[in-house]
Amino acid sequence: MDPYGNGHVDYRAQPRPDGFFADARPKSPSDLVEYDFDTSPVLKVPGDWNTQRPELLYYEGPLWYRRRFEMAPEPGRRYVLHFEAANYAAKVAVNGVVVGTHEGGFTPFSFDVTSRLRSGANTVVVLVDNTRRREAVPTVMTDWWNYGGLTRPVRLLDLPETFVRDYHVQLARGSKRTVAGWVRLDGPRPAQEVVIRIPEARVEQRVRTGADGRVEFRFDAALQPWSPDAPKLYDIEIAAETDRVADRIGFRTIEVRGTDILLNGTPVFLRGVCAHEEAPLRGGRAWSLEDARTQLGWVKELGGNFVRLAHYPHNETIVREADRLGVLVWAEIPVYWTIDWSDPRPLASARQQLAEMIGRDRNRSSVVLWSVANETPISEPRNAFLRTLIGDARALDPTRLLTAALQARGEGDTHVIDDPIGEQLDVMGNNEYVGWYDGTPEKCDRVSFRSPWNKPLIMSEFGADALAGYRGPAEQRFTEDHQELLYRKQIAMLKRIPFLRGTAPWILMDFRSPRRPLPVIQEGWNRKGLISERGVRKRAFDVLREFYGELLAAPATQR
Repeated sequence: MDPYGNGHVDYRAQPRPDGFFADARPKSPSDLVEYDFDTSPVLKVPGDWNTQRPELLYYEGPLWYRRRFEMAPEPGRRYVLHFEAANYAAKVAVNGVVVGTHEGGFTPFSFDVTSRLRSGANTVVVLVDNTRRREAVPTVMTDWWNYGGLTRPVRLLDLPETFVRDYHVQLARGSKRTVAGWVRLDGPRPAQEVVIRIPEARVEQRVRTGADGRVEFRFDAALQPWSPDAPKLYDIEIAAETDRVADRIGFRTIEVRGTDILLNGTPVFLRGVCAHEEAPLRGGRAWSLEDARTQLGWVKELGGNFVRLAHYPHNETIVREADRLGVLVWAEIPVYWTIDWSDPRPLASARQQLAEMIGRDRNRSSVVLWSVANETPISEPRNAFLRTLIGDARALDPTRLLTAALQARGEGDTHVIDDPIGEQLDVMGNNEYVGWYDGTPEKCDRVSFRSPWNKPLIMSEFGADALAGYRGPAEQRFTEDHQELLYRKQIAMLKRIPFLRGTAPWILMDFRSPRRPLPVIQEGWNRKGLISERGVRKRAFDVLREFYGELLAAPATQR
């Protein structure tokens, strides 16, 4: 722990030439070195630091990691140090030399370290700082735990000199049989023949990259569409002359027509729930395959086909598992609540995080919605900010739908969804807490919704806190009985919205939040989960499962 940042700046706040990146040791008994990685505590990576050591639970600030390893770099190979995420700011050194920095706690980044590695012993030192800052995205106020650290896997990639840097393979927009995309090579031999193969579909397409290493392609193929009912994935191979990558990709179309969301040309109702990246049963930041299977297994148990991964990009493992299990995904960047909309720094960070999220997940068939914001107050600077992100998203990926979690304006008992950003979106999201923050459950009986736009609506949040096992009268807040009553009232209210095409109540599982201090009931946890952090299903879980069962049993035209 280094709460004053002493490891990289001196007492005059100037950079230290003898900082902790050097991983130094005293050269003699009289040499002064005031740190020692060899005798420091150990943390597991991947993993947040907060839940690994009691003294780090509330810690926010700089913390140093050191990892030593032995290797023998081969001539003609490239070595890339890849981080799936580090919250929030990271500065990385290899053998005492800083190789790069990154900001944004939920998206991947990497550095080419070929020239810094040596035969024998090597050292990687990473400074991670999760200090909340006004100009960061998210900003200083959130309703989730600020887990710090190397929260996702870190890998040293051994690659050819010219390798497949990136690729996009999906159905062309509006087509059910035309596959379109591109491949980009990186290295001294950018112009190569590249073969795209889908063996099961008997596809082999040959193209040639240009001097910039990039080539676009387009070909027809007879493919079974991916859907929640039949999550068909195809083995894909992209083979250049110097490198080869393999992936498993599903093919589907997603579009809107009036107030309908069409999956593979057929109207679909998104039966979902929101989720935080809170590890089930063990707590802390989720990252593993076991975590993903538990969370998505609960979604399927509800009868769901959809999950809103709030309020930031979740780990790649859960998105790939959603591909495999057939769960549609709403993916989001942490443009959350109130930031300084006129400051260019948050906009630059949001654009970077959006590009990194889309870059990582553009080939995932489960991801059908990119969300650019959550509960942001309307103003002209904010509108300009979000329009920039919407423009970026459409340019980076024109094949998916765009949304945001908006808030409605009240006109008596009518909630009007007319946020000006809604006009720019394909699908409207709306967070409403009628019966919890907005009155009592009986208010749901008289509330209606309208919008000036002929667009589908996903009710992206609703719910109530309940402590698992706490029973009492239905009017008593924080009881399971109260949560159950509110869900029944909410569902009846939602059924009256003619343009509703999806629901994602808040939230799948209880999660840590410093904003929730109520003794006995909350104690640092947001209790709106349908399931407790220990895996106990609350009474509202069965209410939602019953509703989704009704939707599944209804004729397709009524779902």
